[in-house]
Amino acid sequence: MRFVVTGTDTGIGKTVFAAGLAGMLGARYWKPVQAGLPGDSETVADLADVEIVPEIYCLKMPASPHQAAAEEGVTIDSHSLVPPEGPLVIEGAGGLMVPLTRQTLFIDVFARWRIPVILCARTRLGTINHTLLSIEAVRARKIPLHGIAFIGDANPESEKAITEIGKVKRLGRLPVITPLTAGNLAMAFLKAFNPADFSVVERA
Repeated sequence: MRFVVTGTDTGIGKTVFAAGLAGMLGARYWKPVQAGLPGDSETVADLADVEIVPEIYCLKMPASPHQAAAEEGVTIDSHSLVPPEGPLVIEGAGGLMVPLTRQTLFIDVFARWRIPVILCARTRLGTINHTLLSIEAVRARKIPLHGIAFIGDANPESEKAITEIGKVKRLGRLPVITPLTAGNLAMAFLKAFNPADFSVVERA
């Protein structure tokens, strides 16, 4: 059971979602490329009692990985990003089209892995366009799309439009959690999502 968690944009809450998912599934968490410190692995460690797989590249600059790597004199080899076996939640950086290098986008790596993708989408204005474009990009590369996880306050019309037009499964909606603690996240996640919806067999 392995999933890639990606988003329609940066800063939409996919790290919190990834922490909740890893905790619910008892899976390890892996962010293969981190740009900006402190990193998302630290956030997940605070929010879920799960094993953290170390990053392959850990860059200090809070920017696109290709820019942060260039500034720090690091060469990212996308083929070195090999997911561990076993239950695993992998988090990308920002959205699907974030460049790892001038030649390789994160979505290119996801296409090589062919691990089911969960697309996180915020519920605020603009989400329909961003999410439908992301769905098209995933399908154009024949990446398995497991479903959509909405994050934020309820927006039934936008959520319905995305799932119907995009012909994609709605996995649930994670609300804003205040205060954001490990306990509150675990409770909110179990209310928002059904563990049975995350039982999959990866495609060859």
